[in-house]
Amino acid sequence: MKPNTIFIGGSRHVSRLPPEVKHRLDNVISSGHCVIVGDANGADKAVQKYFHDAAYNKVTVFCSGETFRNNLGQWQTRRVDVPKNQKGFQFYAAKDREMAQEADFGLMIWDGKSPGTVLNVLRLVRAGKIAVLFSVPEKRAINIKTQSDWDTFLSQCSSEFLHDLRERATPEEWQPNQQASFFKSVAVKSETPANPTERDLLDSLNAALAMSDAAAALEAIGKLAKVHGVTKLAKDTGLGQESLERALGSEVNPGFATVLKILSEFGVRLNAQPPQTD
Repeated sequence: MKPNTIFIGGSRHVSRLPPEVKHRLDNVISSGHCVIVGDANGADKAVQKYFHDAAYNKVTVFCSGETFRNNLGQWQTRRVDVPKNQKGFQFYAAKDREMAQEADFGLMIWDGKSPGTVLNVLRLVRAGKIAVLFSVPEKRAINIKTQSDWDTFLSQCSSEFLHDLRERATPEEWQPNQQASFFKSVAVKSETPANPTERDLLDSLNAALAMSDAAAALEAIGKLAKVHGVTKLAKDTGLGQESLERALGSEVNPGFATVLKILSEFGVRLNAQPPQTD
């Protein structure tokens, strides 16, 4: 039987492999599978060390560009050409996209924070491959075999993490025509009960802001206004009730200053955060 090709990757903050991951790597060795792995520090380097110590030779190391950062076993290598205009995260992600296409399965070793590691799961799902996401903090494996599994995983992620994923993914990886419908139905609508509390509506607003969904954000603000009382809100903001109702209607895009004034009355503060680095 032809051996499978396993794409193994993970977060740069993971430098020690958990026993559960080592057990999976032992199964890869005993089954004689081919391994493809990146050249980064962290999980990539730890995986390389494990196979090097086991004297396992069915390993290929991928890198973006010309220079390999790590190849502990002096295994065969694959250089992935990267357009000159790609820098930083997108530069190094080029090799990950190539590995996701070539692999039959994937094993991602996750620190619970890195969006880059989870994006590799997305790339595998898009290519119709099965992926295992091992969460080191939780010491558990998350099996993602189908689009439904992926959707379920995303529904449990924070709005900030979803935003980071979307920012890092290419349009082709994200597939807006499918992904947007998922977030509108799950992250905004399905999480809002029939009789939402203020906390429910704030969660919906956060999800909409994270996904840059202006319509859903305005809808959540409008519902918050009803909870607080439109008449009182109009008086407190000095906008006038008719102007306020028109500003929160579906046919008008209120000015940013108006939105900030309304949110301020709710006690809500917008907080800009720098993007996470993988």
